[in-house]
Amino acid sequence: MSDALRRLTPDDLAALVALESAGQPHPWREATLAAALADPGYELWGVVDDAQTLIGYAALSRLPFDAELQAITVAPAARRRGIASRLLERVLARAAGWGSERLLLEVRESNLAARSLYAALGFGVDGRRRGYYPLPDGGSEAAVLMSRALSPTAG
Repeated sequence: MSDALRRLTPDDLAALVALESAGQPHPWREATLAAALADPGYELWGVVDDAQTLIGYAALSRLPFDAELQAITVAPAARRRGIASRLLERVLARAAGWGSERLLLEVRESNLAARSLYAALGFGVDGRRRGYYPLPDGGSEAAVLMSRALSPTAG
């Protein structure tokens, strides 16, 4: 038994919407996910389990000199199994293969588990955007801006 990593296609939209809704407090809309799947400047990578259920995905966008991790979600029941690490390793390889100089991302300041994972994979803090993410009480919290330098490779 092994989870499979593969590039997602428009045929995966329904599963992607379900995963995003289950795994994120502020999920991307279906139209946003559909647009990302259709955009040649994006690659969405997913992990499917033995039952072919999508249990994690990452959205990578190609920029002129860098690449950006736009989203990463793992199903709540599948967390703490290394899925996010596999997805991040894949997008790091793809971004390097594109010749990107850095992989950029932003994360909620309160998301200590994700920040710890990013730091373990060599991402450093570049700054903060105050008041970027909404909170349920009507307040907001900062986004932590992180990046990792890349070396060009075959991706």
